[in-house]
Amino acid sequence: MAKYYITTTLPYVNDEPHIGFALEIVRADTLARFHRLLGDEVFFNTGTDEHGLKIYRRATEQGILPQEYCDQKAKRFDDLKIALNLSYDNFIRTTDAYHIRAAQDFWQLCAKNGDIYKKSYRVKYCVGCELEKTDSELNEGKCSLHPHLDLEVIEEENYFFKFSKYQDRLLSLYKNNQFVVPDFRQKEIENFVSGGLQDFSISRLKEKMPWGIEVPGDSDQVMYVWFDALVNYISTIGWPNDEKRFKEWWPGYQIAGKDNLRQQTAMWQAMLLSAGLPNSKQIFIEGFINSGGQKMSKSLGNVINPFEYIMRYGTDAVRYFLLAKINSFEDSDVTQDKFELAYQADLANGLGNLVARIAAMVEVNNFEFPVRNFQPDERLIKKLDNYKFDEAMGIIWEKIKQTDSLINEKQAWRLVGKERESVLSDLVDQIKQIGSDLQPFLPGTAEKILKQFEQIPVVRGENLFTRLR
Repeated sequence: MAKYYITTTLPYVNDEPHIGFALEIVRADTLARFHRLLGDEVFFNTGTDEHGLKIYRRATEQGILPQEYCDQKAKRFDDLKIALNLSYDNFIRTTDAYHIRAAQDFWQLCAKNGDIYKKSYRVKYCVGCELEKTDSELNEGKCSLHPHLDLEVIEEENYFFKFSKYQDRLLSLYKNNQFVVPDFRQKEIENFVSGGLQDFSISRLKEKMPWGIEVPGDSDQVMYVWFDALVNYISTIGWPNDEKRFKEWWPGYQIAGKDNLRQQTAMWQAMLLSAGLPNSKQIFIEGFINSGGQKMSKSLGNVINPFEYIMRYGTDAVRYFLLAKINSFEDSDVTQDKFELAYQADLANGLGNLVARIAAMVEVNNFEFPVRNFQPDERLIKKLDNYKFDEAMGIIWEKIKQTDSLINEKQAWRLVGKERESVLSDLVDQIKQIGSDLQPFLPGTAEKILKQFEQIPVVRGENLFTRLR
């Protein structure tokens, strides 16, 4: 039995869960469920990133301790498990005691290998990204991802990681593998690394920013949030205490947004090289979700709260839109109108109507059919191996259209005798194959379809998706 390890990034708990992270975790869940269907043993990791300056400031603004603030926010992210019907195996928090010990052990290993040193420096810093910014990365003096935030100047003595030491080895990693998907993101990180790497700060003075993991051997400094958080991908599978478990699962696959490209595919990989550990197996980089042609922001009032959409339209309606209507690699635009149009056409009038039509005909004819096992469509395996979620869903919805057309072409409701039995048998097989195919994508809907057509006699029941109007 093959082992398959998939992890999302860990979202900061400085705000409520947003639709972009819902996309990331639903895609990871789809991969995890699909590999379980294929017979693989799966470990699916997610969690929350809970240290850093912006989290410390949010807690201070609310007059509560940072840990109390993190406890409240982390629960909201863990609530997605039920809301989106997720199947993750572990929810790691970077404030977990075992992760803190692992991050400190990782630091000491990099230091032992000569890759950590101390120096004074002055740098422009974006609190939104929790990243240092060079002038070439700025647009009119602002971070392009957080233009509403003023850059801050940090001037202090910190520890640094020898990022520059790993330029050639990173380029070799990219050259010898399809390490980053899609290709143009791999090219983007190759260009960044080829341009020369600068060592980056990996600590902060505790007196200025106390909310972080203490640097081993220096109680005046705490770890830079990225250095701490990235270690979660291996601490969650037992590193460094359970070497057997760690080696069973690592290296694994990762999903991240395009704003995480540098951190996941370069910084984290250099850290692993420094520690003498295997690099990640492959990293899938997603585009952003915009709304109405603009980046989502509270000030514009176009932020989509996944919990609100789930309450209004249902879990699988949200999963469907994210998997079928969001481009796998490029930025995509989401509005309520687009969502409702897809819901009405593809779910209520499409899948839901087809299931109801077939169930009604089988129920009226009191038709019995043989029980068969249905295997995953080989085309879906190929699409998901290449992270083409929207194209995989397109294959399933083409089957739905073809099955609906078959009913009309045969005028199945008018048939009698052997011809009726033959056509109904084909239709039941088609709908059960569709139900089987949908299991990793829309697990709740798939379960309802398969259960409905496994019972004898079949009963039509309620529509899977209620029409909006």
